[in-house]
Amino acid sequence: MPAITIPSEYGYVLATTVATTAYLMFLTISVGKARTKAKVPYPYGKLHGNTLEFWPIVTSTALIAGLSHPVLAAAAHAWWLLGRIVYVRGYVTGKPQNRLYGVAGQLAILPLLFVSISTVYHLIK
Repeated sequence: MPAITIPSEYGYVLATTVATTAYLMFLTISVGKARTKAKVPYPYGKLHGNTLEFWPIVTSTALIAGLSHPVLAAAAHAWWLLGRIVYVRGYVTGKPQNRLYGVAGQLAILPLLFVSISTVYHLIK
């Protein structure tokens, strides 16, 4: 495997990874408090679980894509995070139509996946 020089812009990828982690911690605490206060067991817990299901996908692809395209990876990672925030805010209203705008954040996975595949391909070829 060739040596890798990490570009200085890669810090953006790491920054969005840390921001996403902080958001997940905030979400975990917020959901727990809200469920306890309202005496509602679910579906809000499912919302948290859904975010946790996608987080490793988004984070791992951002870290890989960031090796070759750090600004794009950071932007896509931030796009996903913003989409999750919008989705959660809509979800907790209890009105399904309020979730629609946040779903657009899931589209950020596509460029991360394609750039990750390209990065891996160029590293191993």
